[in-house]
Parts: sequence; C-alpha cells; structure tokens
Amino acid sequence: MTDLRTTVVVITHNRCPELLRTLDRLAELPEKPPVIVTDNDSTDGTASAVARHHPDVRLLRPGRNLGAVGRNLAVRQVDTPYVAFCDDDSWWAPGSLSGAADLLDRHPAVGSVTARILVEPDGTEDPIVKELRDSPVPRPDWLPGPALGSFLAAATVLRTDAFRAAGGFHPRLWLGGEEELLAADLAANGWWLTYADDLTIHHHPSTVRNSTLRRAHGIRNTLWFTWLRRPAGPALRRTLHLARTVPRDTASLRAFAEATAALPWVLRERRVLPPEVEARLRSLEPAQRDSTARSYTG
Repeated sequence: MTDLRTTVVVITHNRCPELLRTLDRLAELPEKPPVIVTDNDSTDGTASAVARHHPDVRLLRPGRNLGAVGRNLAVRQVDTPYVAFCDDDSWWAPGSLSGAADLLDRHPAVGSVTARILVEPDGTEDPIVKELRDSPVPRPDWLPGPALGSFLAAATVLRTDAFRAAGGFHPRLWLGGEEELLAADLAANGWWLTYADDLTIHHHPSTVRNSTLRRAHGIRNTLWFTWLRRPAGPALRRTLHLARTVPRDTASLRAFAEATAALPWVLRERRVLPPEVEARLRSLEPAQRDSTARSYTG
C-alpha cells in the first residue's frame, strides 16, 4: 500500500533512543512515506545513529537548535502535496497517512487534518482529544469533521503549499504553543482546519524534556499570538485571563516579562485577523477558560 502523497517531517534534539524508535515505526508503515529529520544540533550521536540505522531518511543538520523552525527547513525539501508532522517521541498508525491524504484529496478547502492521539504505553486517549472532538468552532456542512481553531503539530497533516504560503512557524516562537499563530494565518488564507477521529498517532512522552521551560514558552507564545492577531478587546480579555489563571511562579513571570519586552516587534508585525476568522476564535473562548488539557495556558 505504498502511498507517496505525504512526507513525514520530524524535529529532534538529544533524544536519540526515542527518535530511533519513531523511525522504526515509520519504516514499518504500509504507506512507506519519505521521512525528513531535522537534527536541532544534538550532541548525543543522533546524526550518526540515523545514518547507520535509517540510511533512507533525509537528515538535515542546521548546526543550531532551530526549535519549530526546523520543520520549516525540512518542508523546503518536501516534494509531495502533503506533509505530516510528528515529534521524535510520536509516530503515525498504519493507514492514517493515507486516510489523511484521502480526506485532503476529497476536500480542497481543508488545509490541515489533526489525528486522534493515543498516549503510550497504555494506549489511552490524550485529554486534548475530547476538546478536538467537541470543538465549538462553527463549521460548514461539507466539512468532514469538527472545525478547529488551531492544530497540534505532532499530530497533523497539512497541505505543503498552504504551509509555505502561510510562512510556516514564526522564527521567534521557537517551541511551545507555536501552532496557534500559523493556524490563524492558514485560516486567514481561506483554509479550514479539521479533526478526524479515524486517524491515529501514538505518543510515548519522552522523559528528556524541560517542562518548565516549555510551559514558559507556551504562555509567552500565547501572549504574542494574541497581541499579533486579535483585535484590542479580545486581546485584552485573553491577556487578563492568562494573568489570572497561570501558576504564580517564576516560569509565568518569565513568560510575561519576555512577552512584554518584545512589544516593539510585535506591534510592527501586528496584523488583525479577518472578522470571520476572529469569530471562530471567539467561539473557543469558553472552552479555553475551562480547559484542563492545555495546562500552560491555565
């Protein structure tokens, strides 16, 4: 069932064992997708291990840790109509890449499709799945699943051309909630984002992570997105909501300080979303206030 419509892009940094497990799983897929790995300046032998165990994988070595922008670098090399992201601790289930490509083939106004996430080793659904499945974003009748206001990079297949036209991931956001800005820009370009319950990605969370730093970046990036794209009223409401609900700790203080220090470039790049896209985001505000799955935003 070889299916070459989709290239899989993985970014990694100093998680060689997890990456090799992911590449093993991807190599077993019936679709036999091309795979591109951006090694974000690992120092644990990742590059040599990939070359030895998976010589068919295209390995990019930018020489520094680009964070999410490592995906942009890889997408420049993609020559398939669709690109699937996964992290070095996650992998697509057999048939899901073909299923996503079929959905995108059938619905030319869909820009991205996000899969159900199963957390390993127990195979339980990630709490975020319920939020995706029950998304309150209004949707047209033809859309094959719930409409989303954003997506999860580690569980999403996108149109390659749409990703490029939207500019990919913003270089300043690095990692942590970096998808929200790109998702809004995709929607502003006329694309719909959807969730598909019959597609699956497995996530075996790595223990090699700095969760405190990721949370700080998540809060900071949420603020930057809010100030870059939302009208003044909603931007103020969301900023105040975050200030009230995030943990009162050093990570949160750092996030707000970094976000505020960047106001000069944020104001230079500010571009408010079209009213129809802003309306979709407003429909998400009650769910965001009640969310237990996205802990970095409170």
